[in-house]
Amino acid sequence: MEFTGTQVIKASRAEVWKRLNDPATLQQCLPGCEKYEQGEDGSYDAVIVAAVGPIKARFKGTVRFSGHQADLGYHIEGSGSGGVAGYGKLGADVRLEDVDGGTSLQYVAAAQIGGKLAQIGSRLVGSVANKFLAEFFSRFEQRVTQEMEQSASLEACSE
Repeated sequence: MEFTGTQVIKASRAEVWKRLNDPATLQQCLPGCEKYEQGEDGSYDAVIVAAVGPIKARFKGTVRFSGHQADLGYHIEGSGSGGVAGYGKLGADVRLEDVDGGTSLQYVAAAQIGGKLAQIGSRLVGSVANKFLAEFFSRFEQRVTQEMEQSASLEACSE
């Protein structure tokens, strides 16, 4: 399965980049995320609870970021297992660029699934994945915007 998309975030590219590399921000924005911690090898261990049709499972996995180009983007590799629910693997490229009103975040991702997830069909899994991405970006933009407003408010108070 392949996923592509673009999201405009009302913040500077530097601010979006900073937040994309902040584990606390990512944990708060990932729907169903119970754990997101850096491992000893630089990867991140994650636990996400998700429901795909009749299947609800706790997925445990690992995420690794590579190819960092400051303020431009990176590559993500991830894999996770939900026990009898099945497993998934993901590879994605994320790119940032300046646009009027903020930053355009573009992604191209390819996912593989197996187990019961594969049995329920890629159309349903794709629909759930797109909903997950939409919720992530909604939370991400809200978080980035709140942080910027708080910073501006603090600066105004200190003047």
